[in-house]
Amino acid sequence: MKNILSITSPHNPKIHMAMLLMKKRKRDESGLFLIEGFRELSRAQIASVNVIYLFFCRELFLGEQEEDLLEALSLQGSVLYECPVDLFHKISYRDRPDGLLGIAQQMDLSLQTFNLRSFCPDPLFLVAEAIEKPGNLGTILRSCDAVGVSGAIVCDHCTDVFNPNVVRASVGTLFTQPVVETTSKELLPWLKERHVRIVAATPHAQEEFTKADLTGPLAIVVGTEQLGLSDTWMKEATIHVRIPMLGVADSLNVATATTLLLYEVLRQRNRS
Repeated sequence: MKNILSITSPHNPKIHMAMLLMKKRKRDESGLFLIEGFRELSRAQIASVNVIYLFFCRELFLGEQEEDLLEALSLQGSVLYECPVDLFHKISYRDRPDGLLGIAQQMDLSLQTFNLRSFCPDPLFLVAEAIEKPGNLGTILRSCDAVGVSGAIVCDHCTDVFNPNVVRASVGTLFTQPVVETTSKELLPWLKERHVRIVAATPHAQEEFTKADLTGPLAIVVGTEQLGLSDTWMKEATIHVRIPMLGVADSLNVATATTLLLYEVLRQRNRS
């Protein structure tokens, strides 16, 4: 295995770089981001994400396939840095690290990347408008992957897709599906040009989500945890649906609601 170096000092510039990338400003300036964990890095490697540097600590490995991943990333050109346990804990953002953390080049998430793709006749898009919490956004991406959406679109984002906690909550599914970041102003005409119906999920709708026709080209739009969807999406939506709430709470967590809506689409499409 080539490109393996050893780091023992906490003052090493690469260690300093990894710690700075926890901050959005540094990620934006550098165009880099962190990927931690075996599953996350494995999925990034399969998707040919450019992992420039990989820090590893064999004492923290949890399985038997980590060496294969090191070999695969080395062959792809990653520079590997072996670290002692205490130094790895210094750069890890997990309570129980598994000994693998990479610094990668950010992918192109512009809407133009969708224009280069061929979608099925009845595409399904998930639009997440102004989601505030990284954990929710990562979980939404995980549900999108599970259902096999045509694309996940982060609209008017409040949370950076490259936030380490988005990567962690998505369990690496950020790399397994088409994901873009854009604005409502840019996305709405893009959807209309492709005759994609817009489904707004809101507690104030009259129609339950299981009663609506969710077949055909579709974009499910979910909104912020606190305020829900903006007036722009509420006005542009062709279908408004709600999830029944029988208790004292008036809405579900946005990631939970997204999962229910996506699986209802999948159920209807499988039935038809």
